[in-house]
Amino acid sequence: MEYYIHNTPVFVMHEPPQEMSVPSFCEEAEEILSAHLLSGVDVVYIGDFKELGDRNAAFMNGGIYMTANEPTAFDMLENFVHETAHSLENQYAWQIYDDSLIQEFKGKRTRLRALLEAEGYKINPLLYDFTEYNKKFDEFLAHEVGYPTLLSLTMGLFVSPYGATSIQEYFANGFEKYFLDNRRAVRDISPILYRKIEEIINDEDA
Repeated sequence: MEYYIHNTPVFVMHEPPQEMSVPSFCEEAEEILSAHLLSGVDVVYIGDFKELGDRNAAFMNGGIYMTANEPTAFDMLENFVHETAHSLENQYAWQIYDDSLIQEFKGKRTRLRALLEAEGYKINPLLYDFTEYNKKFDEFLAHEVGYPTLLSLTMGLFVSPYGATSIQEYFANGFEKYFLDNRRAVRDISPILYRKIEEIINDEDA
């Protein structure tokens, strides 16, 4: 079955749970995101995709692929907004990832290292300097430290602990929180990231 978010087609390849309304999801997505923010998204697929592995969604080759196994429209909306942020990286990479955002992110990583080492969590300190995704560092945060612990330690440092994973997730996580949670918190915790998001939102001629 086919739906639309603005002019972007949404194809349901496998039906979601009965309580999950795809039309409601599409309607909410249109209300939250203006059409120009979807300029890098050619199509959205909802279904069961082995390519996702243990992920709920991914942006690949111009398409957003999302699992159908989400209980509510809001859960699906979180996935969609997050992956929309990743789609914007292609178009705005030079604008997003300039020295100011890199330095903001690195500063937070430095404070993160101090917080974790004070609690006895240690890993090769060079990994804190990698702004790009690193599997070893991701697994350290997710499995050795654990996100519940990370949440309590990083409150006020990252808008959510997953933003510490890489600079790309720092941007996408902040973008998601800006639209779906508390944009004031994004502004207060990550002012440069907040400014980047606002610049993209206001770029109607993109």
